[in-house]
Amino acid sequence: QVQLVESGGGLVQAGGSLRLSCAASGFIFRFRAMGWYRQAPGKQRELVARITSGGTTNYADSVQGRFTISRDNAKNTVYLQMNSLNPEDTAIYYCNTNLGTIDYWGQGTQVTVSS
Repeated sequence: QVQLVESGGGLVQAGGSLRLSCAASGFIFRFRAMGWYRQAPGKQRELVARITSGGTTNYADSVQGRFTISRDNAKNTVYLQMNSLNPEDTAIYYCNTNLGTIDYWGQGTQVTVSS
């Protein structure tokens, strides 16, 4: 079955960096686009970054220039490098892929940025 397992979240001071990882299994990873979403308390889940199977990336305006999404098809893993973090980045971060009409999500990893 499809599994997405996030890791790498934690508590960091404003201006700091974190790298999130998402290990995928249960599907042919290299053929699928992958995304990172986040959900802050009281807010809707929003797309942070996405990478296609060919490596094309797109980002939310709020993270453009600070976050970088990448993938390692040999390891079936997608990463999110987050730099210059600020308190507004505090959220649960989720890994996502879509297979046909079904969205799959990981369990999420908490990122907390202190001011």
